[in-house]
Amino acid sequence: MKTVGAYEAKTHLPRLLDEVERGEHIIITRHGVAVAELKPVHTASVSERQEAIEKLKAFRSMIPADAATIREMIEEGRR
Repeated sequence: MKTVGAYEAKTHLPRLLDEVERGEHIIITRHGVAVAELKPVHTASVSERQEAIEKLKAFRSMIPADAATIREMIEEGRR
């Protein structure tokens, strides 16, 4: 993990972003105190997305066909 000062981060942001793209984690400090971290964004893989879809489908199948609509539930809650 690399540490850089705020001024250097501001001055060399494109280079730092290139490093982050390659997987590097960078801590940005102000007067020697860590204030931010640059790290790669985690993106869901195809298998993670497919798993989430399958879980949503399974959850949806648990709702009975004769279940009240959202509007009906709202109205019931107001009584």
